[in-house]
Amino acid sequence: MGQTITEKLLQRHLISGAFVPGQEIGIRIDQTLTQDATGTMTYLQFESMKCERVKTELSVSYIDHNTIQIGYENADDHQYLQSIAAKYGLYLSRAGNGICHQVHLERFGKPGKTLLGADSHTPMGGALGMFAAGAGGLDVALALAGESFYLTCPRVIKIDLQGRLQPWVSAKDIILKVLSIFSTEGNVGYVFEYSGEGTASLSVPERATIANMGAECGVTTSVFPSDEQTRIFLKAQRRGEDWVELQADANAVYDQVVHIDLTELEPLCAKPHSPGNVTRVKEVTNVKVDQVCIGSCTNSSYRDMVMVARILEHRVVHPGVSLIIAPGSKQVLENLARDGYLADLISAGARIMESACGFCIGNSQSPSSGAVSLRTSNRNFPGRSGTQDADVYLVSPETAVAAVVTGRIADPRELDIDYPEVKMPKKFYVDDNMIIEPPDPEIAAGMTIYRGPNIGGQPHNDPMPDAIKGCVTIKVGDKITTDHIMPAGERMKYRSNIPRYAEFVFENLDPNFYGRAMKLKREGRHNIILAGFSYGQGSSREHAAICPMYLGVRAVIAKSFERIHATNLINYGIMPLVFKKEADYDLIDQDDAIEIPDVRTLIDAGGEIIVKNMTKKSSHTALCHVSERQKRMLLAGGVLNLRQEY
Repeated sequence: MGQTITEKLLQRHLISGAFVPGQEIGIRIDQTLTQDATGTMTYLQFESMKCERVKTELSVSYIDHNTIQIGYENADDHQYLQSIAAKYGLYLSRAGNGICHQVHLERFGKPGKTLLGADSHTPMGGALGMFAAGAGGLDVALALAGESFYLTCPRVIKIDLQGRLQPWVSAKDIILKVLSIFSTEGNVGYVFEYSGEGTASLSVPERATIANMGAECGVTTSVFPSDEQTRIFLKAQRRGEDWVELQADANAVYDQVVHIDLTELEPLCAKPHSPGNVTRVKEVTNVKVDQVCIGSCTNSSYRDMVMVARILEHRVVHPGVSLIIAPGSKQVLENLARDGYLADLISAGARIMESACGFCIGNSQSPSSGAVSLRTSNRNFPGRSGTQDADVYLVSPETAVAAVVTGRIADPRELDIDYPEVKMPKKFYVDDNMIIEPPDPEIAAGMTIYRGPNIGGQPHNDPMPDAIKGCVTIKVGDKITTDHIMPAGERMKYRSNIPRYAEFVFENLDPNFYGRAMKLKREGRHNIILAGFSYGQGSSREHAAICPMYLGVRAVIAKSFERIHATNLINYGIMPLVFKKEADYDLIDQDDAIEIPDVRTLIDAGGEIIVKNMTKKSSHTALCHVSERQKRMLLAGGVLNLRQEY
């Protein structure tokens, strides 16, 4: 039996377990990445492990999220990150050098390697033929210390792309089509693997858009072959020596095969307020547009920016539209400037933003009240833009620029404009002067770590008690994202200060949650969260587990969980419990007193967990889907406690 690309990548890096889908495996991690919103906690955790040097082949710390430095907190964090990188042997990509995923694709990613990132869009590295996965910062810290990354051995879905894209249809429409097929839930434990003649026609930047936004389906990662397109891209990046071929065997067996004919695709969009709310653009035309944001790690490549610039040449942004352009990296921005396209964008009236995450995470360019904003980013959760009542549509750069010209949502095929053919440079202008290489270990040994007043410590959790006794502090519905749990935007500057950041848990859903949770904690009682399907969608931010842990949350009972968040909960000693009967969710209310007896015994035995509702005098059965390794973590109160035991 032949092997898939996924199996080849994992087999070559297997440390423990066997390639048996559904079973836990441990793999060796070659490369890691962090960004400044997750990196501070990652490196605080790494410091607690008492390692003298990172043990990966290559690790990069990026500063790309909290670059709007209002107040001292972000600037202090950035100095901490720079000193950590120098001390422990990481590369540092400075603020202004670009978004981590775009820069990593350009300068560091290698076919055949594994990449673990403290950011949920790390799978963008799959565009180069890597096994690239997002994880919580603690998992990345463990990888930095040379430990295995554990995951459920995935099942592999082959997405066979046939034909070629038609004018005005692009890679963003491919991944939106995939989202329309698979939705944003129910795909945990799968990998998307792309193949077919249509795949062979896609450049690496186009593949990156698809791999990046595959995260919205909830899959572990997305993988593309390393082929001629990969070789061309790496050669243009002056890294031709990093290319190796990687293809699936002709007789590889997949769990499912989905065929998509690219010639039949048309412009698509994700309507508010979910990436899975996909429809054809022509079904929502004539909606007045107030703002268009083109950029983010999903669509900020040279290819995307040149296409927009070519269309806007000798044109002016519609008077009712604010156009935001954020190139994905300094390299993209500099090549646009050298090739003359930046002048076209400026002349048209585009507002050129820093090469950073910016508008995508809601820390700049929030739309006006009730506005319609078209964005080429990957998420349109309620309030993520920074404006609670804004309607955000996710679109391709082609559809975005159609709105720039017309002032409304428009099918770009209806524009009286010739579709520009964008040719990628055979050689990019490359300048890595904003990447700081680590000093020699001898020099690093004498360096000190900068710690500003916003840098806190790693919060501590107690071992799992014999019984959980408390109440349901909050009951939430389906598809609760980590943005719902821990807001981003202006609150992100507190990421390295857990006591302060914890004040905003569930802020946008229930501003009184923090007060109730702290009251229970002071009384010595436990907090329990009740949730529906797909709890923990979206960002990998482990703060959505750390802050609830700090507030005394010991269990989350849900209908289902997303992969990264469930792992983060376990890492911090919080039980992710799944209702055996989904209907039981409706029988428990907020403020109900809850007891879960014999917790330690039942976790250790792997049996069903009995949840007693003391208010309603009823009992419910829940399951705790954890491996033997994770059982030990839960009993110890988290992975750091377990590590200290040894």
